[in-house]
Amino acid sequence: MYRQTANEFYKSRSWRNLRKAYYKQVGGLCERCYANGLVVPGEIVHHKIHLNASNINDESISLNTDNLELVCRKCHAELHPELGTKRYKVDEYGNIIAK
Repeated sequence: MYRQTANEFYKSRSWRNLRKAYYKQVGGLCERCYANGLVVPGEIVHHKIHLNASNINDESISLNTDNLELVCRKCHAELHPELGTKRYKVDEYGNIIAK
C-alpha cells in the first residue's frame, strides 16, 4: 500500500514542481559534498526525515523545503545503504546473473 502511495506522490505535480524549484534554489550542487569543499552535481532531492506511510501525506514533511537536501548518487547511497543491495551480479563477460 505504501509503495503505491509513494509512487503517486513522487509522480505528483506538487512534488515535481517543488523538486525542480529546490534544485534551482540550492544551485544544482550536492549540498553534502559542497559543505566539504567539493563541487559535485546534485542528482537526487532527498527527504531528511524519510517518508513513510504515516507522514507521506503530511505536507509539512513531504513538501517542506526545510526537510529537503540535494545530494549526489554517492551521498544518497550513504544515506540509504539498504538501497545499495543489488539483486543481481554481473559475470566477467558482462552478463547479468540473478542472485
